[in-house]
Amino acid sequence: MAEARQAATFRLELGQGTPGPRWWNGALKEVGSAGLRSWRRSLAQCRDDVLRGARPAGAASGLFLFAAIQGARFVQLDPSLGLVDWIKANLPDWGARRLPAFQGALAAAVFAGGLWTALLLTLHVVLRLLLRYQGWLSEPRGTLSLPTRSWLALVRIFSGRRPTLYTYQRSLPCLPLPSTAGTIAKYLESVRPLLPEEDFQALSGQARTFLHTEAPRLQALLGLKAWWATNYVSDWWEEYIYLRSRSSLLGSSNYYILDFLSAAPTPLQAARAGNAVYAMMRFRERLRRGEMEPATLLGLRPLCSAQYRRMFNTSRIPGVSRDWLCHVRDSHSCHVAVLHRGRFFRLGTHGGPGGHLLNPRVLEQKFQHILDDPAPARPSEEHLAALTAAPRALWAQARASLRAGAALDVVEGAAFFVCLEDTPGPSDAAPEVLLDELAQSLLVGTGHSRWLDKSLNLVVFAGGRMGLNVEHAWADAPIPSHMWEAVLAAECFELGYSADGHCRGTPDPEVGPPERLHWAVPEEVATSISLALREAQALARDTECHVLPFAHFGRGFTRRCRAPGSSFVQLALQLARFRNAQRLALFRAAADKHRALCRAALSGEGIDRHLFCLYLVSRFLPLPSPFLTQVRAEQWKLSTSQIPTQQPQLFDPANHPDFVCCGGGFGPGVRIAALGTLLLHWLQADDDGYGVSYIFMGENMVTFHISCKVSSPDTDARRFGQHIQDAMLDVASLFGLGVGPSTGARPGGTAREDKNSAEGSRGPGSRQEPPAPGDPEP
Repeated sequence: MAEARQAATFRLELGQGTPGPRWWNGALKEVGSAGLRSWRRSLAQCRDDVLRGARPAGAASGLFLFAAIQGARFVQLDPSLGLVDWIKANLPDWGARRLPAFQGALAAAVFAGGLWTALLLTLHVVLRLLLRYQGWLSEPRGTLSLPTRSWLALVRIFSGRRPTLYTYQRSLPCLPLPSTAGTIAKYLESVRPLLPEEDFQALSGQARTFLHTEAPRLQALLGLKAWWATNYVSDWWEEYIYLRSRSSLLGSSNYYILDFLSAAPTPLQAARAGNAVYAMMRFRERLRRGEMEPATLLGLRPLCSAQYRRMFNTSRIPGVSRDWLCHVRDSHSCHVAVLHRGRFFRLGTHGGPGGHLLNPRVLEQKFQHILDDPAPARPSEEHLAALTAAPRALWAQARASLRAGAALDVVEGAAFFVCLEDTPGPSDAAPEVLLDELAQSLLVGTGHSRWLDKSLNLVVFAGGRMGLNVEHAWADAPIPSHMWEAVLAAECFELGYSADGHCRGTPDPEVGPPERLHWAVPEEVATSISLALREAQALARDTECHVLPFAHFGRGFTRRCRAPGSSFVQLALQLARFRNAQRLALFRAAADKHRALCRAALSGEGIDRHLFCLYLVSRFLPLPSPFLTQVRAEQWKLSTSQIPTQQPQLFDPANHPDFVCCGGGFGPGVRIAALGTLLLHWLQADDDGYGVSYIFMGENMVTFHISCKVSSPDTDARRFGQHIQDAMLDVASLFGLGVGPSTGARPGGTAREDKNSAEGSRGPGSRQEPPAPGDPEP
C-alpha cells in the first residue's frame, strides 16, 4: 500500500568518487549475493513442498505410479522398457541378493521416483510457460477471448486438482526487466504535464545523455541479476527501502486496517478479542499447512504467495545500521503477547493433552482476566513500547540492554501482538467522528500503545471496535488484507456471538489468568524510553486522519459509465486538488491512459521499481548519474492507493451492508535510510501533501482514508474529504447522474478554521502507486 508511494519520492544524495579500475567488483558482489539468496529461498521452498506434499502432482500420485508399475510387472508387462531390470542389476548388494522380490520392488520404486520427478518438473515447466501469457490484461472486463479461455483451461489442467496456496510458487515466471528506453519514455511522458517547458527540456536532455552513457552498463548488471535471481527488485526493495531505514516506524512505514464502517458485532471487548484471536490463529494453522486457495489476480492469474510465510511469528529486529526480519517457526509458538494499560502479558492460545487451539469462549475468559486485573503498570514498563517508535539506532541500543530478560523473547516470538485499549475520542462522539478517531488511534495510537516491530498488532477497543496496525517490511498490503477479510467473515458469519454478546461455547472454570511479563529495565534504557516517548507523541499529534464513506454511488455506477473504478476515482482526486473544469471526452482519454498504465504495471513494465534498481546499481559501481539524481529528487503532494477486495464472496454488501471491511490507510510521514556512508532521503509524502487510500465497498459505496500533517498550514484532512466528495459528484455529472453536489461537511466533521483551503494552489506533483495484486480491475 505505502511502499510504492514512498519509492516515488525516494532520493539519494550521491557521494564523491569516480569509477575505479575494478568498478565491476562491488556491483557483481551485490548481484551474486542476490542470486544466492534467491536460490536459498528456492531450496527452502522445495523442502517445504516435500514436507507438505509435492505440488501440483501431489505425493499420492507418486505412490499410484509405483503401484501401477508393480502391477504391470506382475502381469508380465514392462512399461519401463527394461529400465527397471537395468536398475535392479546395478543396485548395490546390501546383503539382499537372496531377496529378489525386494530388489525388484526397490528398482521399481527408484524408476517410479525418477519418472514422477521428471513428470513433476515437466508440469512446472509447462505451467511457467503458460503463466507468461498476458493477453488477458488487454481484454474488456467480463469478457474472455478464445485464446484466453483456452489458456485458462490449460492452466487448470496442469495445476492438478484443488490447487493450494503454494501450488504455483515454483512455476511463476521471473519478473521481466523492462528496457531502459521504454522506462525513460514513460517517465518523461508522466512528468510532461507537471513541468514548465524549460525544465522539461532540460530533463529530456539529461535523459538522452543517460541513455547513451550510464544506462547500458547499469542495465547490463541489472539484466544479470534478473537472469540470476527470480526477482530483480524484491530483495533490494526490502533491504534498502525498509530494513536500512533509521527513522521511526510510527506513521511512516506501518499502516492500519479497520474492521467495519459502522457496526461492532458485540460491545464486549474481551469477546471481540476472543473471537478475533481464535479466527486469526485458525487462519495461521491453515496457512502453515498451505490449505488455502491460491491468491489470484482477477480470478485468472496466480500470484506469488511467498510473503504469506512471514505473516505470523515475525518481528522486525532493530539494528544500529540495518534491521532484519526474525521469523519463528509457527509450530514453536502457541501464544500471543498482550498489552493493556502499560502491562504486558503472555496469553497461551493452545492447551489440553493434544495442544489444540482453545475455543473462543475460553480465550474471552483469558482476556477478561487481563481487563479485570487491577494491578497498575510499573513505571519502568508503562511506556516501554515507545521504544519501537523511536529511531531505529536508538531502539537497537536500548534493546541490547533488555536482552537479559525473557519478556522480550515472549513478545518477539508471539504469533502476533494484541492491544486492549479504551475507545478513543469523547464518549458521546458521533459515528462519523468516531471513525476518524479509530483511524488515528490505529495508525499512531498514543505513541506507546503499539509494538510496532511485530508483523501484526490486533487492536481491540472497549466498545467492541477493532483493527490492525501492520508493519510493512514483511509483506505488501494485500497479504494482511486477505487474512483480515477471512477473519472478519469467520467472526461474524461463522463463529458469532450469543444473545448477551459473549463468544459462543462453554466457559472453562479451571482456566487461569495469563502470565504477567516482568521487564528488567536499566537506568539508561529508562532514559531512552523518555526520549522515545516525547518524539513518538509529537509524531502522533502531528498526524491527522479522516475516513470518508462516499455513499452516493460506487462501482456499479462507474461500470455503467464504462470507466474503471480506479480511473474514475483518480481523476476525481485530481479534481479535488485543482477544481478544474472537465469534459467527458477528456475524461475518457485520461481514463484510457490510466488503464493502460495500470496494465503496464501489472505486466512488470512499471517505472518506479526499474528506476529504483538502476539507481542502486549506479551507487554500487559507483557511477553517478545526474538524471537518476534528478528523478529521485522529486516530491509529491498527493499519494494514493486503491485497497484491493480479494474475497468478495465472503461478504454480501446488499444484505449485510454493515459487515463489509472498510479498508485502511497510511500516514504522511518522512523516512530516512542509510546505505553505507550514503544518505537516502525517503519521503513518503511531502509535509504539505496528502496520503489517500480508497476501497470500493460493494456496488454503491467508496470509502476514502485521508491523512496529512497537522503542522502544515496548507492541509486539512476533513476539508480535503469534502473536496473529494464534491469532485466525485462533479465527475459523475458528466455522465448525467441525478445527484447534486454535497452541501456541507459530514455531521461531526468540521474543518480546522486556522487552515487555508490550499488544495487548488498546491504544487502539481501527484502520483498513484501501481495497482496492488488483487485489485478488482486493472
